[in-house]
Amino acid sequence: FALRTAEARDVSAIVALYGHYVRTSLATFDLVPPTEEEMARRRGDMLAAGLPFLVATEVSGGRLLGFAYAGPFRPRPAYRFTLEDSIYVAPAVTRCGIGRALLARLIEDATQAGFRQMIAMIGDSGNAASIGLHEQAGFARAGLLPAAGFKLGRWIDCVMMQRTLGAGAATPPV
Repeated sequence: FALRTAEARDVSAIVALYGHYVRTSLATFDLVPPTEEEMARRRGDMLAAGLPFLVATEVSGGRLLGFAYAGPFRPRPAYRFTLEDSIYVAPAVTRCGIGRALLARLIEDATQAGFRQMIAMIGDSGNAASIGLHEQAGFARAGLLPAAGFKLGRWIDCVMMQRTLGAGAATPPV
């Protein structure tokens, strides 16, 4: 597989993959899959702000295997050096290193852009795959929000994990 910045031509495949997770999993708290127009807007806004929005594709054929982005953690200005990551991998190719590669590239791009912290808000405290992926990438558990969401007929916890980027809090941001 290859990693690259998401392009407009990727939006329909991103919507299809994300829609699968919206409809069938607790990985996202969205209840209705976004339209292509909405996802195109989200992608465009992130790229315009200098934030990473990546895709993993087959080297031959270019089929989308996964996507990931790092967006603002919270809208207030004091959070401007902290990002929240999101990673989605096609079900047929989970546990093949795609999520790990996407997360590593997000961390690298965010660090180079001057961000200092990355947060993961993992839906479902039983999501061992995502928790393990983030632990392997240097994230530590920062908290648990019990029953923070309700989806698919049940209450869902959020596991908050955090990773320092670059100098982290050791020096003031530039």
